[in-house]
Amino acid sequence: MTWVCRKVGSNVTGARYGVEMHRVLKRAVTRMLPEPVVDAIVILKGYKRQFGVLPNLVRPRTLNEKIVRRMLFDRRPILTQLADKYAVREYVKTKVGAHVLPRVYWVTKAPDDIPFGDLPSQFVVKPTHGSGWVHIVYDKALLDQRELIDTCRRWLSQNYYYCDRERVYKNIEPRILVEELINDGTGPAPIRYKVLVFGGRAHVIMVISGTPDDLRCGLYGRSWEDTGVTYAGTKRTDEPLPRPPHLTEMLRYAEILGGGLDFVRVDLYDTPDKVYFGEITTTPLGGRMPFDSREFDRQLGDLWDTRRNPLS
Repeated sequence: MTWVCRKVGSNVTGARYGVEMHRVLKRAVTRMLPEPVVDAIVILKGYKRQFGVLPNLVRPRTLNEKIVRRMLFDRRPILTQLADKYAVREYVKTKVGAHVLPRVYWVTKAPDDIPFGDLPSQFVVKPTHGSGWVHIVYDKALLDQRELIDTCRRWLSQNYYYCDRERVYKNIEPRILVEELINDGTGPAPIRYKVLVFGGRAHVIMVISGTPDDLRCGLYGRSWEDTGVTYAGTKRTDEPLPRPPHLTEMLRYAEILGGGLDFVRVDLYDTPDKVYFGEITTTPLGGRMPFDSREFDRQLGDLWDTRRNPLS
């Protein structure tokens, strides 16, 4: 404890001292606990913060409860491969073919070697080992290359597992991926179709449109019927979205990619010419998807047979 006191006692006084002492003690206690215990504490606290109650892990009913149980107990290596933004490409190539994959311009562990001069005017930069970390370049002429390189270095220095204790990210090799920016003609960011696949069957398509400053969300059934559900606190699309031109193809790809798995979310893009693969998510939003209907959360949970874990 002497080290702890010295660490916080140098530049803080009074109430600030108490706050800093609490943080350091918390970190010290956390280091002494086994990782699975820390996982459980962080994950369960996050769930309660979102929903106001703890999840039922003995008999989980809702989709979010079952995601939490997966985070705590499911250690299948396939889940890590699917979460790896680069390794998943081989999985997709084997399952449905390389034609659905966005073009990769560069993959590296050293951001300084990104060949900006050889890249097109638009592209996407993201790490292989995280979620939500992404930098979209709409005009290379306006890009601050040094700032982007520094961002990539920060990504590489972090283990995303420690953000929300999603263990599928813990052992992913950190790399930077530079790939094609998909353009579907709807705006600066393409519409994202996030297909919930249970036991190899696509049931719900979450549709996310707009930019981070103005996100719109709608949930549709596999026949493109509007469920009337969205995320709590988010804006619904102003009017029902038109059926995507390649819906049947998207559902087929999603079901092939989710085949043999109890549950995954397959993210796709639909352009006038073809369907593109985005990513596969095994623990969406860390089990804290805030549907504005608790009953809908339960209905989705009923679709997930947690006894179905055939892949290893």
